[in-house]
Amino acid sequence: MDFPNALLCVAIPLLVVLGVKAVSSWLGNSSGLPFPPGPAPRFITGNLHEIPAKQPWLTYTDWKSQYGDIVHARIFGQHIIFANSLKIATDLFEKRSHLYSDRPAAPMIDLIGWDFNVGLMPYTDKWRQHRRLFQQSFRPDAARTYRPIQMTKIHDFLRGLLSRPEDFVALYKTVAAAIIMATMYGYQVEPIEDHFVTLSEEAVKMLSDTTLPGAAAVNAFPFLRHLPGWLPGCGFQYFAAECRKRTEEMQQVPFDFVKQNMREGTSAKSIVSTLLEANQVIRAVSATAYAGAFTVSSLGTFFYAMAAQSEIDNVIGTHRLPEFEDRPSLPYIEALYREVMRWKPVLPLGVPHATIADDVYEGYFIPKGATIISNIWAMTHDESIYPEPDRFNPDRFFTADGKLNDDDTVLAFGFGRRICVGRHTADATVWATIVSVLSAFTIAKAKDEAGNEIDIDPVYSDGFVSHPQPFQCSIAPRSELAQNLVEATADL
Repeated sequence: MDFPNALLCVAIPLLVVLGVKAVSSWLGNSSGLPFPPGPAPRFITGNLHEIPAKQPWLTYTDWKSQYGDIVHARIFGQHIIFANSLKIATDLFEKRSHLYSDRPAAPMIDLIGWDFNVGLMPYTDKWRQHRRLFQQSFRPDAARTYRPIQMTKIHDFLRGLLSRPEDFVALYKTVAAAIIMATMYGYQVEPIEDHFVTLSEEAVKMLSDTTLPGAAAVNAFPFLRHLPGWLPGCGFQYFAAECRKRTEEMQQVPFDFVKQNMREGTSAKSIVSTLLEANQVIRAVSATAYAGAFTVSSLGTFFYAMAAQSEIDNVIGTHRLPEFEDRPSLPYIEALYREVMRWKPVLPLGVPHATIADDVYEGYFIPKGATIISNIWAMTHDESIYPEPDRFNPDRFFTADGKLNDDDTVLAFGFGRRICVGRHTADATVWATIVSVLSAFTIAKAKDEAGNEIDIDPVYSDGFVSHPQPFQCSIAPRSELAQNLVEATADL
């Protein structure tokens, strides 16, 4: 078949599908009720032309100002509902979780090999099986047993900061992965440029680039997955094939590491070695945890924003490093942690939900199969709850009488039945890293050759996961005593 005819073979069915999806999208509301308000869609493409490639959460938050807390948009035939307030998210994902716990159909997830991830699976028996296994290993009492590993790896991180402060970005990117790898596989990562950590980072970035609405045409037109990559508009096939290799390696290589060590009798105790008889499910669950180290992005925000240490000195003193047991006695550090997680949420748009059946909410029709996006950014930057939301201010979490308020929910962990199972471990890792760094180091702006401070312009990446781009800062031990305490952790 010559090339023009090949194009016709693709173009004609594509136009038919476009027309059918557009018509069904316009006429598919048999309820007689309106969709939630939102930008006016074009006949075929809907609101595709209004979906930004850069930091889309800012645009969707502007839509909140124009249209309200619940907004409707359309990309071709796909309905998208934006939940822009905590009330809407709670009403839909918590109170109506039986209707809002599915995930949108996304062929690109399958094509890039991420269908193993329990967080992205549709609401099926397979998801229940994986989540049940995940919960066994990461429920609160189980998460507490990992604290010695967490603190050991955080102390490794502190020593890295002591010897190579200029490499702090690479070091903080490694610490969460080091904890996960030791917990899941008994594997000890290299401090910088570890092969397994790099694998995870690359695979998560590829996922991030293809997840948001409008990012992949195949999600709107699933039949495209069956067409060859050389056809116009099908170049995603090559990207997907490359990502699939990385994702498979990310799952298989550390899994094989445990099996090999078990055969040789040198396996360290780990979740995978304990549960290996569950086979493929364990491989998928462990890789889900391994890839979940993206919470480390919050540590980048911490380094951007840091300033106060007197509470640690007053409560703990300067003769030892903090422990998990100190957490209840450090309310300002708790407020600092909350503000780090609020100010620049690592998942600004959460993980999309989907409706299992038609629903009506506050007089608006929400159809079955609609994608429901929790606009975490809009919620954490709601001026009615957080005055001056763009300002980093831990004091906002205190009441007028100086007590911590009850606003302790990290929204980026999600909602309802799809809330992140590993949130207890992630929460402990970020808090312990923050308090440990603060106890031992002074963080300040870097200076140029003339001794002038270099201002930090906080630039964050786009995509599903948002993290700070590389920047400079000054990191130095607070005192000779603090330096000695960090160095002594090598002997523990």
